[in-house]
Amino acid sequence: MMAFFWQSALLLSLAAAVSVYADMKLDCRPDFVTLVWTESRAQADTSLFRLGSCFPTSVSAREAVFSVDINDCNFMRMVTGNHLMYTNDLTYVSSPDSHILPFEHPVVCAYERPKDWYPLIYDPVFDTYGQGDMVFHIGLKNGDFSGPAESSSFPLGSLIPIMAGVEQKNHQPLLLLLEECVAASTPELHPESSIYPIITNKGCLVDSKISRSKFEPRQKSSEIHLSLQAFRFALGEEVFIHCKLVAWDPVGLDNTKKACHYDKEHGWELLDNAAHSNLCDCCESTCKSRWMRSTASGKHGIVHKAVLGPLTITDVNS
Repeated sequence: MMAFFWQSALLLSLAAAVSVYADMKLDCRPDFVTLVWTESRAQADTSLFRLGSCFPTSVSAREAVFSVDINDCNFMRMVTGNHLMYTNDLTYVSSPDSHILPFEHPVVCAYERPKDWYPLIYDPVFDTYGQGDMVFHIGLKNGDFSGPAESSSFPLGSLIPIMAGVEQKNHQPLLLLLEECVAASTPELHPESSIYPIITNKGCLVDSKISRSKFEPRQKSSEIHLSLQAFRFALGEEVFIHCKLVAWDPVGLDNTKKACHYDKEHGWELLDNAAHSNLCDCCESTCKSRWMRSTASGKHGIVHKAVLGPLTITDVNS
């Protein structure tokens, strides 16, 4: 598939201190990348250069050469408009007795995205590592959540099945929650970004007050299923859903760690135990914990940010 991509390369300028002493040549091909770093400082050890997780393919006294597959070396892929952006870092790992300081330099390849091509977003994987090497997932599913979605396009008013999960590996059993989710028309959020709130206030599915959106009954504590009614925001455009996932101690729920949706007959309900739906009362105001508990420490849970998309919501009347 990459063979059909139009080739281009974005060469970002070096920091002033680096550009005086070195030169980088980057060749972005459909299937692989060739990077040649030419170093003029005699003290530099070219074997200490790394492209992401990759070692040089070959080295000489003045050059470090990388010829690698675009899918290797921990290249990050991002869709921006009509382009696929592959980004990485060239780093120098200085030895303890060296006078040359460690540094890193951005490496970017851009390919034109064919109009009939879409990224594999139906079951994307976003990895993070906290206690016990947990791996987070978020993706679009089919109607009964039994497999990946067949399309990334959804008619206005239809339900968008979204599943998020965490592989716990050696970690103690945890409960997965969606703390925040917003829709935006960009893969990255900026202060000036126009957004559509979906989940706010520490786990309140606010969209459920004005739509058929709801959390589905859990099948596993490590997964959460969301049926999101397709909305008018960015109708016909690419939409990205930005979420904050939280893997939490199942017995440590409070009004800041919960999953609540609004039922038209019963009001706010707690997904995991309707008898304790009073934890959702703050969804109409501000949800704050009585105790200060830091997730950054890993004592109670791990927080992970993920982006799902792009997907498209279409107007059935157009």
